[in-house]
Amino acid sequence: MKKNLIIAAIAVFGMMNAQKNTLLLGGNIGYTSDNTSVSGKKSEVESFSFTPTVGYQFNDHWTVGINSTITSGKKPDDLGTLKENSFAIGPFIRYAVPLSQTFAVYGDLGAGYQNMKDTYTIAATTSERKMNGFYANFTPALFINFRNGFGLNFNIGGIRYGYLKDSDADVTNNRFNFSFGKEVGVGISKNFGLK
Repeated sequence: MKKNLIIAAIAVFGMMNAQKNTLLLGGNIGYTSDNTSVSGKKSEVESFSFTPTVGYQFNDHWTVGINSTITSGKKPDDLGTLKENSFAIGPFIRYAVPLSQTFAVYGDLGAGYQNMKDTYTIAATTSERKMNGFYANFTPALFINFRNGFGLNFNIGGIRYGYLKDSDADVTNNRFNFSFGKEVGVGISKNFGLK
């Protein structure tokens, strides 16, 4: 049976009621553990991710900014270990609707550049593959304001498409992920007023 543990917490600062002329800082830290057992043979995959966000709210509903994600994971097997490191960066646009002084809902639409490096080690032999490409995503979320624009962001998945191509070989990767209700993300955010 496959288990996914997604713990997303921590970041750096954000907002509640979208406030004109403010700087949004925020993000997530995530951990995933996937343990599988088939006929008594176990395998475990672990990955860590960090996703900082910086944006500018130019009116009460709209924010534009830059999002990046840094991910590192490993998967040991009987022969060796596969390590995967990836990086993505790109612009996003957010539309927020305040529901009250405490709650707001928003949707983020983003796209950008991504790369991935796989390193597979068997005994003393190491092989490496590097891929580059792009991504596009949409994530709806809920913001809970605790005090002065400092609060938590919650999402339950989203839609993401990614394309990667190996420049040295004829290898491509197309990935479509529709994860509404399958994932949970929690982030911290804070809005800072600009004058």
